[in-house]
Amino acid sequence: MRRADRLFTIVLLLRGGRRVTARQLAERLECSERTIYRDVDELTLCGVPIDGEPGRGYALPQHFEIPPLMFERHEIEALVVGARLVEAWCGPSLAASARSALARIRGVVPTELLDHVDQARVFAPRFGRRATTEHFDLLHQAIGEHRRLAIDYAGEDGTPSSRTIRPLGLYFWGKVWTLAAWCELRTDFRSFRIDRVASARLGEPFTDEPDKTLEVFLARIRAREAARSQDAP
Repeated sequence: MRRADRLFTIVLLLRGGRRVTARQLAERLECSERTIYRDVDELTLCGVPIDGEPGRGYALPQHFEIPPLMFERHEIEALVVGARLVEAWCGPSLAASARSALARIRGVVPTELLDHVDQARVFAPRFGRRATTEHFDLLHQAIGEHRRLAIDYAGEDGTPSSRTIRPLGLYFWGKVWTLAAWCELRTDFRSFRIDRVASARLGEPFTDEPDKTLEVFLARIRAREAARSQDAP
């Protein structure tokens, strides 16, 4: 666990006036008691009003609130809705991160705003949706690690093909995800619907080349759309 995350978690565990010993904190955070002592000293120096001392346990005042990061009510609702969308429509890894983010939001907003976390009335239902996220985590990983992908893909007419691609970005269109990529078979940019990807395997790393980047791909799309707009009656 990163030190910043550990300090934040200590504050969360001490909220509400309940006294917690250094040993309990160390066990929860999987670190040494000496580390807890140092972290508590650091938090105290930063102005966090922790009451207690080694051997007696630590606590925060009953009504201590973590500053709300200047979130307004509608901003909190936007974050909740965004996390729900990620949880419903992305792969398991990002979905887990969305749930973790929601837990953090609950930890930092004032008590009077917690209702807006739980009562946001904009949802992203999972039921009835097409299974478009089977390979999402692997594709997302490949983009982050700049690694080629070997995919087996079915075209719009069902014709199968095998491609080696450089993944550049993922785009959601309401019902399906598409992967923007540089296709080494076609030596050009291509977009692949991930619900048509039959299998995907990580390949060798690649280095960005000036004419094969996501920015170039998007510039080409914008130029194409601008030309269509000019040709439209």
